[in-house]
Amino acid sequence: QVRLVESGGGLVQAGGSLRLSCLASGRTFSSYAMGWFRQAPGKEREFVAAILWNGASTYYADSVTGRFTISRDNAKNTVYLQMNSLKSEDAAVYYCATLPRAWGSRAARDYDYWGQGTRVTVSS
Repeated sequence: QVRLVESGGGLVQAGGSLRLSCLASGRTFSSYAMGWFRQAPGKEREFVAAILWNGASTYYADSVTGRFTISRDNAKNTVYLQMNSLKSEDAAVYYCATLPRAWGSRAARDYDYWGQGTRVTVSS
């Protein structure tokens, strides 16, 4: 049973930073790519970032490039999302997800397991 547990969400002022974490279990973490998605109220779930199985390559949505950084620690079975210069439009529930292959994807349909999400609220 694969389980993903996100943490680190909360309330932050615009311009501030947060670091999200996602602890994975039930799958050989180091063999698979990981991704972060987000969903704001009334909007579709959207891709944020993804990382290759070994961290050698990363992908970002245009809206977060230069502000967010995805990373992973395979020894801790954890993937991170460092979010800097947060904007009001970054407010959403953030989900981590894993897909059954070593390279990442921007498409939610490629991911087979999802966490329960962690909420990020940005005050202006």
